[in-house]
Amino acid sequence: MTTSRLNDTELLHWQQWKRAADRVWSSTVNQITAETGLSGADFSVLTRVAESDGNRIRQARLAELLGWDRSRLSRQISRMVDRGLLTRDVAQGVRTISTTEAGQSQVVRARHAHSRAVRTHLFDHIESKDADAFWRVIDALTRE
Repeated sequence: MTTSRLNDTELLHWQQWKRAADRVWSSTVNQITAETGLSGADFSVLTRVAESDGNRIRQARLAELLGWDRSRLSRQISRMVDRGLLTRDVAQGVRTISTTEAGQSQVVRARHAHSRAVRTHLFDHIESKDADAFWRVIDALTRE
């Protein structure tokens, strides 16, 4: 089955979409890193663990939530364990990841930086008259 290529306007809009998403994400991560020293991957892992019941989560479930393969997650967790942000326990073949006190402290700091960055780099650019239509499109895209 052959589909036609994007026309010039569609291609331009696609490129603008990618640049906008990349800019919002990279600006947000840069602000988190500048304020906390956490990378985007650190923030993703720490927030998922901190949001779990009792700040503990099975490693397989964490991989599923992040959409990461097991080897990538394992390497990331090892680095974060070495830095004192997480602990990893193995019992009966089940790996459980928990935040440390230092990891919890970093989550709190990072969430503040994240909130400021998202407001600055996304919300402040959406005019109130366009907000409902914009968020309807975003909602539709996330349901696919």
